[in-house]
Amino acid sequence: MNSDRQRRILLTGLFLALFFSSLDQTVVGTAMPRIIGELGGLSIMTWVTTTYMLTSTTVVPIAGKLADVYGRRLIYIAGLLIFIGGSALCGTSQTMLQLILYRALQGIGGGIMMPLAMTIVGDIFPPGERGRWQGIMGALFGLSSVVGPAIGGWIVDYASWQWVFYINLPIGFLATATIYMGLRDEKPVAGQVHIDYAGILLLIIGTVSLLLGLNMGGAGYSWLSWQIFGLLGLSFAAWALFLYVEQRALDPVLSLDLFQNKVFAVSNMVGFLMGLGMFGALAFLPLFFQGVLGISATGSGNTMLPMMLGMMGTSILAGRYATRLPFRTIYLAGMSIMTLAFYLLSTMTIDTRQWAAAAYIALLGIGMGLIMPVITIAVQSTVGPKRRGVATSATQFFRSIGGTLGMTVLGVVFNGYSNAIMAQEFFPAISNMPIAANSVLADWLAKARTDPHSMFNILLSPETLQLIPAELRDSLLPPLKGALAESLQVVFWVAALIAVAGVLVSLLLGNVRLEQRDKQNAAPDAGAVLLAEGIAPEVELAAELVPDLIDGERKKRPEDCSKERRPDE
Repeated sequence: MNSDRQRRILLTGLFLALFFSSLDQTVVGTAMPRIIGELGGLSIMTWVTTTYMLTSTTVVPIAGKLADVYGRRLIYIAGLLIFIGGSALCGTSQTMLQLILYRALQGIGGGIMMPLAMTIVGDIFPPGERGRWQGIMGALFGLSSVVGPAIGGWIVDYASWQWVFYINLPIGFLATATIYMGLRDEKPVAGQVHIDYAGILLLIIGTVSLLLGLNMGGAGYSWLSWQIFGLLGLSFAAWALFLYVEQRALDPVLSLDLFQNKVFAVSNMVGFLMGLGMFGALAFLPLFFQGVLGISATGSGNTMLPMMLGMMGTSILAGRYATRLPFRTIYLAGMSIMTLAFYLLSTMTIDTRQWAAAAYIALLGIGMGLIMPVITIAVQSTVGPKRRGVATSATQFFRSIGGTLGMTVLGVVFNGYSNAIMAQEFFPAISNMPIAANSVLADWLAKARTDPHSMFNILLSPETLQLIPAELRDSLLPPLKGALAESLQVVFWVAALIAVAGVLVSLLLGNVRLEQRDKQNAAPDAGAVLLAEGIAPEVELAAELVPDLIDGERKKRPEDCSKERRPDE
């Protein structure tokens, strides 16, 4: 099989796997009401998503390391089969607890697949071509986010919720076959293999306890409870031991010397801050659309489409221009646009038009799309093929951790400020209104003085709103919507400050960029040779030693590389 045809087969499999794994993250949400109707378990519904996030985030860096050790094909196909098996089991669930456990298994497969797709693209294309394909894969991820809710709704309406999971099976098997054929020339790693079992165990303990503590704090348990203190303390201890063990491990699961590289360190910090602001703020946008503007859940989802479309478009553009512009320029542009978008979101009030809100979040998507593919491209350029898997996985790991921390931090900001604004403005404003004499509303108001957020639930429930007489509704809703809007303004302000921090961090990166190689004279990329010609990974090629980066210095020629090895090889 010639290399071009082999690449096409492999890319087909990668696109299929990426699409259906990312689609699964959005399609399930649409089916949840029907699932709860059949299985019950409303009180533990959020764990269907939480367990998937826990396992997928935790396994990301481990999968990257294993792919570097055992090869891409073995680990990627293992991830696909785990995901397919988890999907099949999810469809057979008879209780909510079973569904949660099977989603955890599915998350392990998803955590293996997502970063390795980007890693393989880095293997099969030279630096000058990676940007375009990384951008297309980022756009594909955005497309799945757009069509996921619609597909989920169609499946639930015309089939059954089980097919939300069963649809993964035929697509998954097709992706498995194409990836197997596309990577068939990959040679197994020769020589003795060293596995950092202690590092893997400590990484799992540190990540799981951190994510559990952040997700359960303020929800199931008080932030000052011993349970949350214990989880966060266990995470801190595990991470401290992890750093100690990794410095002494023969073949660490996450090489700490990677952070000595400025491009790797700054790029992952930018990704962390982007996740910190982006995912946190996105969790609160539906509150504004449905609670303040009064848009339906379907309309709220449609209002998010401009953000996804903006992200898709700029992901492709950023991938193409990553070989022409310094990384710092693209990071600064993306983070600056995100800062502006968050500022505009912080100006939204009860009088904001829906088209204006859609324009603001489209701007947010444009900023996100500029950054996401370039982080992967930049990080892959700092390492050789032997550590490309773990380096690529690190970008998704830090972005996911940032997103979880962002939802927690902005949630604390929202809770604290909304409680204060309700006590200082909302209750005094309605204390002398006739609504206080209504028996139903009087009970709600009495409860709301100890739980102010329960009043916001009125705005999010059309059925509850219909129980309130029209004349009382006109008195109650404006100040309630005003309190919610003002609380969300503070959330977006904090997100804007996080984006500003991303701008400042981006400035730490020098004038580093990918070189646009002369295609006629340049040696082929080592990853492409490894795939197309079946050369064993241990063979040192001159092309593999050519650095992808230029930082104001003349690039080394391939003929000079025999005299000097790259530090990371």
